[in-house]
Amino acid sequence: MRLHLERPLAIFDLEATGLNITKERIVQIAILKINPDGSEEKFESLVNPEIEISEEVTKIHGINNEDVKSAPTFAQIASEIVTFIENADLAGYNSNKFDIPLLAEELLRAGNHFDISTKKFVDVQNIFHKMEQRTLVAALKFYCDQELENAHDAMNDAKATWDVLKAQLERYPNLEGNIEFLSKFTKNGNTIDFAGRLAYNEKNEPVYNFGKHKGKSIKEVHIIEPGYYSWFVSPQTDFPLHTKQKLKEIMDGIKSDKIKSEDDEMSLDDKLSALQNKFKKN
Repeated sequence: MRLHLERPLAIFDLEATGLNITKERIVQIAILKINPDGSEEKFESLVNPEIEISEEVTKIHGINNEDVKSAPTFAQIASEIVTFIENADLAGYNSNKFDIPLLAEELLRAGNHFDISTKKFVDVQNIFHKMEQRTLVAALKFYCDQELENAHDAMNDAKATWDVLKAQLERYPNLEGNIEFLSKFTKNGNTIDFAGRLAYNEKNEPVYNFGKHKGKSIKEVHIIEPGYYSWFVSPQTDFPLHTKQKLKEIMDGIKSDKIKSEDDEMSLDDKLSALQNKFKKN
């Protein structure tokens, strides 16, 4: 196998009540953890989303309201999930756009402040799209000559993703077999949050990445429209909790820099005043 792991890689898949990161809930989670020695560990659970699963969604993944009625809520298994993945990097299929943002949202909603953004992420779909442009079903057929049975079962999808990743590494010599390279290769742009609402510009300044202030630095917008930040992080907006958390961290840094700058200016004024008083005495 060409993949060299310095720490575990947790390949995971989520099934949910829908596709809206801020409104939908997880109904099934499966994690296949590959350790550096090649051994594997598994975690999987149905999850009671505490909201209705529509018939339309049930037709996709086969999980209905009766299936999850007695299952634990996400809050009840959040700490167990964190313990299982805390020393691992993460991988999945379309995970950068869906699974990772949704997992981060559920953790924050459960009051668990485990910082998932410190991990490296490998999105196997991005490798596939950059190399071949296909879906997971086609990817498994293309790389492994296998049919994906029982698609949209979380553990089956996680296993298929692992098989595709191993086959991709064998197929493309230019893909380095380490998570550092694969994480950078599959990253979508220079975004700050999982939803891509915030990003860094060429000067490495945090900017808004959407709407009327797209491309403007967060610091600049706070000066010209101070109320925009308060609106953004208010409970009335449906931006992801992770996005709001990241914006709050950026604003805390901006405010801290401003206070420091004011203190430095005050210190300079004090020094000038002291010199003036000294000359007056002389």
